[in-house]
Amino acid sequence: MTKISRAALFEALNAYVVPGTNATLTNLKAVKGIDVTEGKVTVLLQLMDAYRDRVAVIKQALEELILNQPGVTAADIEIGWEKTAQVEFKNLIPGIKRCVVVGSGKGGVGKSTVTANLAIALSQLGLKVGLLDSDIYGPSIPMMLGLKDSPLGTPDGQILPLEKFGIKVMSMGLLIEEDRPVIWRGAMLNKALQQFLKDVAWGDLDVLLIDLPPGTGDVQLTLIQNAQVDGAVIVSTPQDVAFLDAKKAIGMFGTVKVPVLGIIENMSSFICPGCGKETQIFGHGGVKAAAIRMELPFLGEVPIDLAIREGGDSGKPFVAEHPHSVQTKVFQDMAETLKGVLKL
Repeated sequence: MTKISRAALFEALNAYVVPGTNATLTNLKAVKGIDVTEGKVTVLLQLMDAYRDRVAVIKQALEELILNQPGVTAADIEIGWEKTAQVEFKNLIPGIKRCVVVGSGKGGVGKSTVTANLAIALSQLGLKVGLLDSDIYGPSIPMMLGLKDSPLGTPDGQILPLEKFGIKVMSMGLLIEEDRPVIWRGAMLNKALQQFLKDVAWGDLDVLLIDLPPGTGDVQLTLIQNAQVDGAVIVSTPQDVAFLDAKKAIGMFGTVKVPVLGIIENMSSFICPGCGKETQIFGHGGVKAAAIRMELPFLGEVPIDLAIREGGDSGKPFVAEHPHSVQTKVFQDMAETLKGVLKL
């Protein structure tokens, strides 16, 4: 009798993509157990209640995968269901025509740098633009834009956003001392995020960009619940491990019905300032290829550029300081695409 390989079973199961999503069983952490009794394999899954409408297709596909493994004579798929949280949507920022969130699923991919430069590029198109830095624990937008003043209040208790480079800006980094840690959680955190929306005097904006913190948790869900989000932009570096986390963000936006407007490959390649040679430090083109496979729009590739990094550290964003450069053209093209998609 051929011995059944559990490792091969896990590998086959975890490569399966749930219909109607871009998520594998690994992404969903759905495989809870595999039982092998002689030639029969029983698989225990835990899936969200929202997938009940495709249970027959899922079971049939997985049974076929298992039966194709050497030594397997019978297959049984047992599925447990967890209820999908009911999300109540509000709109605390009615004066804003379009709201776009920028996410990545993980930190360290240059999302905030991309967001700041993209906001300025949108402003250069003549749009009225706001930028909300929603990273409560690690706000970086004030530093990138060279903002050090505290915002003022209005007689009716609202907060006036700061203005620089043609955009309105609000961030927790403008309200606390630079070295002071934020240790909020739960209700306090959610309340602060809601105040950033309803208690900030944004005025009439064509578009508000919300720079999301890393991850796919409570902060992201709270913002989406309380702002009428028109779409999401995903930022990833070319490495597979970075895009794996970006796919989780894409999956989250799909769950709450927020369309992905485009994907950006940041740190796409490096041009040596001395010799002019191009080096693909993190690889190149992987994000575009993944976007095509997932049938999602690809916005563009942002190269690694020392001046872009220096601009962020010095509070002089690259797009504002180098309006006619090749790198700035990348941001301008992405801004033009978003303007068209958002019908602004």
